[in-house]
Amino acid sequence: MNAGTSCRRDFLAAAAVAATAKSAFGYPANDTVNVACIGTGGRCRRLMGNLARVPGTRITAVCDIWDDALEQAKGLAIPGAFATKDYHELLSRTDVDAVLIGSPDHWHVPMTVDACNSGKDVYVEKPLTHDLSEGAAVIRAQDQNKRIVQVGTQQRSMPQFIKAREVLRSGKLGTIHKVHMTWNRNRTSARPRPSVDPSTLDWARFLGAARSQSFDSYRFRNWRWFWDFGGGILTDLMVHWIDAVNWLLDLPDPAMATTVGDTFVMDPWETPDTIQTLLRYPDTEIQVHFEGTFVNQRNKAMIEIMGTRGTMYLDRGRYVIHPEPGGGLQAEDFSPGTRELGADFDVDGETPHLQNWIDAVRSRKKPNTPAEEGVRACVSAHLANLAFRTGQVARLENLKRGGFAV
Repeated sequence: MNAGTSCRRDFLAAAAVAATAKSAFGYPANDTVNVACIGTGGRCRRLMGNLARVPGTRITAVCDIWDDALEQAKGLAIPGAFATKDYHELLSRTDVDAVLIGSPDHWHVPMTVDACNSGKDVYVEKPLTHDLSEGAAVIRAQDQNKRIVQVGTQQRSMPQFIKAREVLRSGKLGTIHKVHMTWNRNRTSARPRPSVDPSTLDWARFLGAARSQSFDSYRFRNWRWFWDFGGGILTDLMVHWIDAVNWLLDLPDPAMATTVGDTFVMDPWETPDTIQTLLRYPDTEIQVHFEGTFVNQRNKAMIEIMGTRGTMYLDRGRYVIHPEPGGGLQAEDFSPGTRELGADFDVDGETPHLQNWIDAVRSRKKPNTPAEEGVRACVSAHLANLAFRTGQVARLENLKRGGFAV
């Protein structure tokens, strides 16, 4: 062995040790965290804009199966960023420390598991799981590989939710027996999205493990409302609120769910455009009710936590405490945004949630919404969807034993 070969081998060995140490023990504050983005549709591109506000990060690679989304993402990454339609090519790159996943729901767990197994940290959009059975695998991949996984339920990083948790833990509202959640929109006059040329995308790669089917432009652009790719209002929207409620009140998994759903205006959808579900937690004596619709925006998107002494109203702009008569509680409001109380949402949750993720990548401490919490939020949504699809009261004990099928 000549001296040059020996020196090169020593250098490579030292580099490997340094890379391992960097991954296991965190990143110095002045080190840049290189992020790759997978599934660069509209939601992911919005997060890319938020990530640009997080110091010490840069987007070095992008991936999408659709030419249009890939080209737009390249404009948000560093000049010359690597671009591909195969996310595995990103995971093998040494200039990628972490990945941001904004793919359709049915890809969230496979991509997160592959990323963790490749030694990358992960920010993955909600819902984390597309099926209840996926939960154990994604938690195991996070834990065994000692990866930082942050799920994109950003309420946990919003100041009004953090402060609300302190208030609730003080017992100020009395005993909590009921929680009301809404996510109401009016899309009856929404313009249809333009059709997509199938030659510009890899439809087989989009399908992944989903059942084989011919290309459908509407399904491709509206995948959230089809069972093969998403879970409708409950997994897309309720998951945000039930994750927050789980965290605010330390709730366990619900024991049972009953759901009513209908399609009134969104005829192409498989999932209902109007839905209500009731989750029961008998061990905590708490009922949780969610309603969502696309035909009327009354109450918009909010949580009301109802205690014996008062009610806390929460949304993405503020919280307000409404006292019960004779309870001695004082009214209170807290709005960290710039608009007046009562305005629409005005607090950026994505940037602090991404900042919390990058902080955790550096420190190797748990982020605000690790994989196990993302899985827990999805249990409620999957149970509620099962109740709708079977027309029965869905009991968690039966679901875990495989007692239901749709």
